[in-house]
Amino acid sequence: MGIFYGGIAQIIAGLLEYKKGNTFGATAFTSYGAFWLTLVGILMLPKMGLAEASDAQFLGVFLGLWGVFTLFMFFGTLCVNRALQFVFASLTLLFVLLAIGNFTGNHGLLTIAGYEGIICGASAIYMAMAEVLNAQFGRTVLPIGARGAAH
Repeated sequence: MGIFYGGIAQIIAGLLEYKKGNTFGATAFTSYGAFWLTLVGILMLPKMGLAEASDAQFLGVFLGLWGVFTLFMFFGTLCVNRALQFVFASLTLLFVLLAIGNFTGNHGLLTIAGYEGIICGASAIYMAMAEVLNAQFGRTVLPIGARGAAH
């Protein structure tokens, strides 16, 4: 899933968003697609004997940098709906928890991150389904919240 749905499919979605002129969508989809491909490489290449294994501190720094990037992307959601804001806020929190958990070796924190990741993923699925169903039916089937203050 990390290669095909998380990686390649998101990069394709990002290219389609770029074609529509949506800089935020293009940046988000292509970046997180590349994240998934990179993460698969970090985890799988050593198992295949093609690279040295990364230690937990490296993974913590990697995830922490993605947390910083995601925080900046969250700021970009402040002019759109609350559902997308929640997705990016919860994703920022997820990266922070994963980074700290990996960097410190705190397995309890990594477990909490796992549950928070489920919440984040569920919110992303809800957001995607709301966009699909609302567009398909031409009305609000699943609400996504009011737009943010900045326009």
